Order: sequence, then C-alpha cells, then structure tokens
Amino acid sequence: MSERLEASRLVLAGLVVAAFATAAVAQQASRTGPTAPELAEGKAVFAKWCAPCHAPAPGLAGTFALQHKYEGTVPAALEDRTDLQPALVAYFVRNGVAWMPPFRPTEISDQQLAALSAYLTAPLDQRGAPAELLAEEMVKLRGEGQ
Repeated sequence: MSERLEASRLVLAGLVVAAFATAAVAQQASRTGPTAPELAEGKAVFAKWCAPCHAPAPGLAGTFALQHKYEGTVPAALEDRTDLQPALVAYFVRNGVAWMPPFRPTEISDQQLAALSAYLTAPLDQRGAPAELLAEEMVKLRGEGQ
C-alpha cells in the first residue's frame, strides 16, 4: 500500500514540475519583438497572468481550447489575434470562462486591465508580432489569397 502511495506522490510531483515548466516556457513564448512603449505595461501583464495558458506554445490549456473552439478560423494564441475588443478582454478577465478563473482587481488592477486590453487590441506590428503574422494580416486585410 505504501509503495502505491509513494508512486502516486511521484507522479503528482512530476505533474506539478511539468506544469511549472510549461508556464515558464509560455511566459518566455510571449512576443519578443519590439513593442510600442505605451504597450509595455500590457505586455508585462500578459506575460505574467495570461501567457501561462494563452501563449503561442503547444499544450497550453487556453490556446488548446481556442484552437478547438475556432478550428483554426482565428489564431488560437491571444497575442496573434486581431479581432479582440477591449470590452471583450475585460469581460473574460473579470468573469472567466470554462476553467479560466476570473481575475479580481486585487490580482489585475483596473489600470492593468486597461493596459492589457490596449496591448491585445493594438496592431500586430506594435505588439512585436513576428513578420509571418504581419504578412498574413496584410493578406487578410487586402482580401488576397482566399
């Protein structure tokens, strides 16, 4: 019986370590290109609170859920989206959805939420998006390649 308990503890410890490693990778996966100075606070809020689930990295719960929901019609990673609106960002941050918890003003202040919303709704080139995303966005805006 104690061997089973010990094995269960080891598995649980491994899962915890894997979760923390995934969160650390996700925070680093956040945009690394140049970001407009006025978006720096929002980018930092995203890196701390959102990237562990919504960064463009495989296996993250939020990115996976959005990939499944939209079936590739919109980018699964929030930083790659161009269809978000500040009110929508604020709604989901404050209310949560499915397994995403709501974030209280003691966690993400109203000022930080405004900065996050500004970051996620700014043009891709101001967020530090990679060139391939910018090219795809230009094609969509022009209606080419469809």
